[in-house]
Amino acid sequence: MQLGFVSAILPDCSLEEVLRIARDEGYQCVELMCWPVGKAERRYAGVTHVDVSRLEDGEVQRIQGLLKQYGISISGLGYYPNPLDPDAEHRRRVTEHLKQVITAAARLGVGVVNTFIGRDWRLTIEDNWPRLREVWPDIISHAERHRIRIGIENCPMLFSYDEWPAGKNLAMSPAVWRKLFSELASPCLGLNLDPSHLVWLLIDPVPCIREFGQRIVHIHAKDARLDREKLQEVGVLGLGWHTPKLPGLGDVHWGRFFAALNDVGYNGPVCVEVEDRAYEGSLADRIRALRQSRRFLEQFVS
Repeated sequence: MQLGFVSAILPDCSLEEVLRIARDEGYQCVELMCWPVGKAERRYAGVTHVDVSRLEDGEVQRIQGLLKQYGISISGLGYYPNPLDPDAEHRRRVTEHLKQVITAAARLGVGVVNTFIGRDWRLTIEDNWPRLREVWPDIISHAERHRIRIGIENCPMLFSYDEWPAGKNLAMSPAVWRKLFSELASPCLGLNLDPSHLVWLLIDPVPCIREFGQRIVHIHAKDARLDREKLQEVGVLGLGWHTPKLPGLGDVHWGRFFAALNDVGYNGPVCVEVEDRAYEGSLADRIRALRQSRRFLEQFVS
């Protein structure tokens, strides 16, 4: 496995600065964010370290030169919109950009693009399948033509009242994954697995890895701390009882998690995703979060 981090935590840094930090902090790879240039739609969105809309041959060469200079590889390109949004124009815009990210990955020699399946949060899971059948086959065909694997992150996207009641990402649980891989029967479709989201859904990550191990193309290393007192007050349908934390500071059992990854033969990237507000006060704090996370994870990934 290769240790890396998600570049969204360094929104004010240039690509070269991100790669320099990765090298200086002992990382091997980075998942580079590829949002359209402009205003962020939410926290950790809107970060652009590769502008796929302007990826001419000279820019490809510049990026590849920087990677070689700093000895860092790209674990995947990341873009996490809602391709199943109820607004048709929004769907069109984000799916076209997602296809641009896939094309850019092929041009850069990167094998993975990470994203969300999306969801109309006002509808049931079953009522989302018709729209998925309309939207996703074209994206999958585009990925197949470019020989890119798509890593679907398993975050429910249910953190705020504008995402209530069902969240904005369908692919959150094993039951949905089985249906998803049946509906979109392509070897290009896989999982970008984040154990923190499973933990706050009260799902044990280990059986998930054992069943879907061959579908895992990328790992996000993030923890989640469950506030049992708040959970007692608001129940699982309430908000605010789970908090993103650095690896080792929450309720993920990392030893069991990595043992399961080893058992299924996973040997890909493991990228720290910093969403811990305790480490967001300054650039120095965010770099400290990356350093602390690497030191913790190195006991499992060497």
